[in-house]
Amino acid sequence: MTDLSPASATSLQATPGDGRFYRPPLPAGHVRRPRLCERLAQGVDGRLLLVCAPAGFGKSSLAIEFCERLPVQWQSLWLGLNRRDSDPGRFLERLLEGLRQHFPNLGEEALGMLKMRQRHQPFAFEEWLDGLLDELGGRVDPAAPLLLVLDDYHLAQGAVLDRCLQFFLNHLPSGLLVLVTSRQRPDWHLARLRLSRQLQELHEQDLRLTLEETRTLLFNQGASLAGDELDGLLQRSEGWAAGLRLWLITANERQEADEATRDLHGGEGLIRDYLLEEVIERQPAEVQSFLYDTACLERFCVELCDAMRDAHDSAEILQHLQAHQVFLVPLDEQGRWFRYHHLFTDLLRSTSAAPLSLPPASLHLRACRWFSGQGMLAEAVEQALRAGQPDVAASLVQNFSEEQLLAEQNVAMLLRWKMDLPDSLLTSTPRLIVLYSWALALACQLDAAEDLANQLARFLPAPTACEQQSLLAQWLAVSGVIARGRGDSQRAEQYFSEALASMPPERFGPRLLCLSTLANLAVVRGDLWRARGLNREALELAQRQGNPLFEALCHYDRSRVLQARGEIVRALEEVRCGLERLRDLPTQRLYAARARLTLYEGFLLSLRLQPDEARSRLQAGIAEARGCRDISLLIGYCMLASEDGRNGRFTEAFAQLAEAERLMHIWDVPPVYYLAMITMAKCELWLTQGQVDLANAWLMRLAETYGGDSAAAAPEFHPQLPLHIELHRAALERRQGLLSEAERRLRALILHAPSCGGQLLGSFAQIQLILLLCAVGREREAQQQLHGSLLAASGGALLPFHELLSHQPDWLRAQLRSAPPSPLGERLQALLPAEQVSEGQVVCAPAEALSTRELAVLALIAQGCSNQEISERLFISLHTVKTHARHINSKLGVERRTQAVARAKGLGLLR
Repeated sequence: MTDLSPASATSLQATPGDGRFYRPPLPAGHVRRPRLCERLAQGVDGRLLLVCAPAGFGKSSLAIEFCERLPVQWQSLWLGLNRRDSDPGRFLERLLEGLRQHFPNLGEEALGMLKMRQRHQPFAFEEWLDGLLDELGGRVDPAAPLLLVLDDYHLAQGAVLDRCLQFFLNHLPSGLLVLVTSRQRPDWHLARLRLSRQLQELHEQDLRLTLEETRTLLFNQGASLAGDELDGLLQRSEGWAAGLRLWLITANERQEADEATRDLHGGEGLIRDYLLEEVIERQPAEVQSFLYDTACLERFCVELCDAMRDAHDSAEILQHLQAHQVFLVPLDEQGRWFRYHHLFTDLLRSTSAAPLSLPPASLHLRACRWFSGQGMLAEAVEQALRAGQPDVAASLVQNFSEEQLLAEQNVAMLLRWKMDLPDSLLTSTPRLIVLYSWALALACQLDAAEDLANQLARFLPAPTACEQQSLLAQWLAVSGVIARGRGDSQRAEQYFSEALASMPPERFGPRLLCLSTLANLAVVRGDLWRARGLNREALELAQRQGNPLFEALCHYDRSRVLQARGEIVRALEEVRCGLERLRDLPTQRLYAARARLTLYEGFLLSLRLQPDEARSRLQAGIAEARGCRDISLLIGYCMLASEDGRNGRFTEAFAQLAEAERLMHIWDVPPVYYLAMITMAKCELWLTQGQVDLANAWLMRLAETYGGDSAAAAPEFHPQLPLHIELHRAALERRQGLLSEAERRLRALILHAPSCGGQLLGSFAQIQLILLLCAVGREREAQQQLHGSLLAASGGALLPFHELLSHQPDWLRAQLRSAPPSPLGERLQALLPAEQVSEGQVVCAPAEALSTRELAVLALIAQGCSNQEISERLFISLHTVKTHARHINSKLGVERRTQAVARAKGLGLLR
């Protein structure tokens, strides 16, 4: 492959000759795209480089950049085409004149023949090209190759010209390469070129700006966005360079980037004008009508478009849109389903004088009927609501089964429809009451769910005993979910047990949910054997029904039980088994089961100390859970906050928790679901920061709420919360110097945790005890505890050892060398930092781990900073600096600053 580099580009001068062959410079603020230039460079040994994408995706700019990066031995000829070049004779005359800039006197006779021809008379173009190519082949030097650029080929494209250039490519002499940019795929034998490796192609998906390129473009233009604003801009623009540039122009004019971000809309301003002039107005009238008729659809296929328009030409029009690159986005590999680019859809829907074939309501109703006939109920309901027909929508909603709702648990959709359905319709039938009671209960809107479920009393007694039994069983199951959400474990178990006893066999969805929640309550009580039995019963039921979503949810429940037992590797296998069952589900749809499994995979990877993989899975799970309105995303946000805290990124960590809390408020989720979980995550961060007073106050409140005889039930997503509270209280006592109290609490936790299903938390407690014993010089006991923890943690949990790995690497390395070989020991040794022993080094006794803030203070002490200077540089009070200094001396077992620095260096805490 030819090496392309900016250094070599500087030696290439502009193409000689007149302005007809002038290669324009790169536009101001151009974002360099070396990744795409490298892709093109992979095809320089072939015949054709083809860059084909809709208007405004930077095709010409990429071609210019590629020319500038060509090695010094290359020459280039730039032909910017226009509609006049659609005459093959004129095009070939321009081509020959351009080639004569590099090969003087080339084709004297051929040029004369072109100038003499009459446009109305036939002309043997291929015979003419054959002679020219023979002559050109003797003039081209492969050691000094020539790149021929045909920019905007779509403007000149036609049947005769396509045939001419096909012949040209088929007989291209060595040392000549053609680069074509076009909005429309040329009608050439591309498959043959592709098969012979003579073609390198870039398409719209390749040319879309990446997140980093978008950030660079904004920075070059003086606009600075980050976080959700940047993500929103990228999502709306879909990497469309022209759309972003037009938005930047608007932003600069207003000098209010935030306002402009909200106004990133394809139906307004410069973007609207560009799309109208460059895309829509260039289409035939029947194509324009098709665009406006189908713009109301989120996705469409040939059959749907035909049914909605009462026509039979949709296949041909879609083929035209694909061929002409009219902002059509494929949604599957089979090429059946499509949508329009977001900003293109904005324009089509906002045009007031759109030439619709029918009123919008009629188009929506036709689409509704088609979706309903295909069994695609969700899309049918959406279209009925858009048609302004809530009674039709309500009738369609009744076709949903509890099984479908409980399997998918995408309650966001049902709750969105609820806003458009009158209350009188919602309570008009038992079916609607049951469905929306479940939806509200799953969305944690407990009061609304209870009020609606109680409306079932209006339909009792039911016409038959079977219907009556089914309605009562549904009410019991929903009431059980509501009671569990409120923390009333005893009433929840009673409701679920009665529901399971009376539930008709065909209502397997509610039955599975009852079994799942009972298993979760068993974990709260520490009865993991019962939880396992309930999990097994639920999985067998799901497998008998052959429902992959229910099977996946059962694997999720089983994984949680295994994790509580400390069997992290097996839990990870269970999660991946569940994800495998969902492999064939469409990726464009959102599923709570997939979101939960993805989140839990990230959680387990974090326990395996695989932070990069964990973060990726947690972020993916959060994104899908947000779309489903599933509160399981709390797991993701809390784990991301914990990971950020371990790496000293406290601002980012608290921002993660703030975002989780914000979503809970927006979704109107009762605090009992999330407040304790988020508060625990904050306490962990405060302890790491050394904010002992703040952590103490909130841990005491949590202990009062979830401890004692009248303890509240632990929330669903944190079933072992009381054990976690005890673990953090021990960590707090260590920070406060109350080592005896901390030791008693840790030993009690180590003894008690396995008996109530908290083996993993027992491992965390053991490592804390080891650190404490090391701090007071009881090294032999610490060694014994470590050997015990290595045996107890055989399930693969590595996170409990994080503090030892970070702050006691030398001591841990020595203990692992003396311990019997084990997979866990080998894994821990692999995670240890490289051993550094200098000549004459004295190995000191281990010290209790320093917090991140204490390490920061110690680093400044080592630099010779005074307490006042440390206070100013870390933005903490002078009193806090002195407190940290005392803790540092105490943990390191020294009395003075100089001794603390020397000991820290000996332990590898400072370099």
